[in-house]
Amino acid sequence: MADIDLAGGALDRTDLAILAELQRNGRLSNADLAAHVHLSPSACLRRTQRLERDGVLAGYHARVDPDRIGLGLQAFVRVQLASHQADAVAAFSAKVAQWDEVVACHALTGDMDYLLQVAVRDLEHFSRFLLDRLLNQAGVADVNSSFVLRTVKAFRGLPVGG
Repeated sequence: MADIDLAGGALDRTDLAILAELQRNGRLSNADLAAHVHLSPSACLRRTQRLERDGVLAGYHARVDPDRIGLGLQAFVRVQLASHQADAVAAFSAKVAQWDEVVACHALTGDMDYLLQVAVRDLEHFSRFLLDRLLNQAGVADVNSSFVLRTVKAFRGLPVGG
């Protein structure tokens, strides 16, 4: 794999290997990480700190099983706004940022403007979210919802190689 050029420098194979290992297990100790990528612990720590400082490593997170915490219903909601003026888009974005049920929101091309990933307890919770928040407060013209029946593959990290 070729080096990847960034504003702050280039990522080489070793950097990509560090990223791949940390995506697999963000709790690796520096010593274990260094062994996995064939570096000394001090060199590995310097590289990891540089990746953090440059914003390539944007954080460390635990993956939580939604079913185990009572969020058994997952939905994807495609949203079309009533207006595309800057203030309407900003107002929608501000509302979405406040809603805990929305675990991800993406602006789209095509016939719908946004794709929301929503995690709720049950259909009643989803109904209250949709009617009381999304349709009532956010300048939304149309929605189309799809419920997750089964997750075939979940996000486990970016394909950084390594």
